[in-house]
Amino acid sequence: MCGVFGIFNHAEAANLAYLGLHALQHRGQESAGVVSNDSGTLHAVRQMGLVADVFDARRLALLPGRIAVGHVRYTTAGGSLPKNIQPLTVEYHSGSVAIAHNGNLVNADEIRDRLEHEGSIFYTNSDTEVILQLMARSHERDWVDNLFAALAQLRGAFSLVVSAGDRLVAARDPHGFRPLILGRIRGQHSHPRYGKDAWVVASETCAFDLIDAEKVRDIEPGELLVIDGDGLHSSRLKPQPRRFCVFEHVYFARPDSALDDVAVYEARVAMGRALAREAPAEADVVIPVPDSGVVAALGYAKEAGLPFEMGLIRNHYVGRTFIEPKDSIRHFGVKLKLNALPALLAGKRVVVVDDSIVRGTTSRKIVKMIRAAGASEVHVRISSPPVSGPCYYGIDTPTRAELIASSYSVDETARFIEADSLGYLSPEGLLDAVRRESGEAESGDVDEGYCSACFTGRYPVELPASAGRRQLRLIEV
Repeated sequence: MCGVFGIFNHAEAANLAYLGLHALQHRGQESAGVVSNDSGTLHAVRQMGLVADVFDARRLALLPGRIAVGHVRYTTAGGSLPKNIQPLTVEYHSGSVAIAHNGNLVNADEIRDRLEHEGSIFYTNSDTEVILQLMARSHERDWVDNLFAALAQLRGAFSLVVSAGDRLVAARDPHGFRPLILGRIRGQHSHPRYGKDAWVVASETCAFDLIDAEKVRDIEPGELLVIDGDGLHSSRLKPQPRRFCVFEHVYFARPDSALDDVAVYEARVAMGRALAREAPAEADVVIPVPDSGVVAALGYAKEAGLPFEMGLIRNHYVGRTFIEPKDSIRHFGVKLKLNALPALLAGKRVVVVDDSIVRGTTSRKIVKMIRAAGASEVHVRISSPPVSGPCYYGIDTPTRAELIASSYSVDETARFIEADSLGYLSPEGLLDAVRRESGEAESGDVDEGYCSACFTGRYPVELPASAGRRQLRLIEV
């Protein structure tokens, strides 16, 4: 769950990359980095922390050039360590290369073991470095051909932005697990070598809105798109069935983005409406768990004909670390982030809508908070199916044993979180809601076009026994 950004042919490339990362901050809060490309010479600023903490005017001034690549990181492979901050940069026989990656490579450990046996030395714990090592071992004449040869050996999820020489490259895995979108800023930045338009690549369209770029199209699954002074050049990896991550629409993406031609906001409204039809409740008011449940709760309230209220208020200024009292305040973590409004909830039968339940402990605390505010009943509704399996394609989910839905029934989960009732959206209801917003016809195959493995256990890419081994080993140490 990272965010990538690239820009080609802009006099303020690094500044726009910085702004684009601001828009993508929700996709990763552990570290941020921008690498600029000044006629083949790379300049990097990378640091642990949020975008606003990493960059200032002085640091952005250290990033000259008309090409830039940016990344915000949320660790899914390798540790949360300074050496793993992206974009990664290397010097090798074809020159300097910068790469930013969103996704997980399920065969990275196998490739890494083979390369280490053959003499390769790795610097990072990140699966992204596998791509660079494979590029270095390729003997094609051009670095883009080396990249293509490396990508052909990978299995799993990758949406990449890569720069070297005078080119920017965007690439997406053949299943299209993670989003990657092409945009353009027209005709204001003419350059004798790079052309007239500035081109932009980002994980989500909300990054385009901030810098006044227009969406051109989604990078296609399996596409490798080269942007240079002669325009756009596209080639394709071996085709595979499209399997876009449906959880992008449930939770990850910002509601104001459009992914694979689906407006995220409208898809979440449709999920909420479907949830109200599948799991109705006798209630007086609908409230969301902010911010992830807000849009689905709106859809639920509209379909159910119930009033919508912001009965839980979120504190948006909570950092990732804070000093927590040991025993003096119960439920301190949730209470720091959320507060219930008794004036809206007292004496009411409340439907509370959230995007998912993972371990169940947070939901349990939220239910207790709503009851403490005076609610007479609390009915929890989830705008996705039960999360019963981990993701291996770019989401940091717990192990199967830690997921409450892997061992508890819906009724057992309801008792655990102390709700009067619990209802989930079905896999069919979720995918039909997304398909309707995309204009696709309903399919007899619930998985067609999408990956819902964390709900169904049907993983579209075969998982080797070593999947995730290095990350687990690192954590244990």
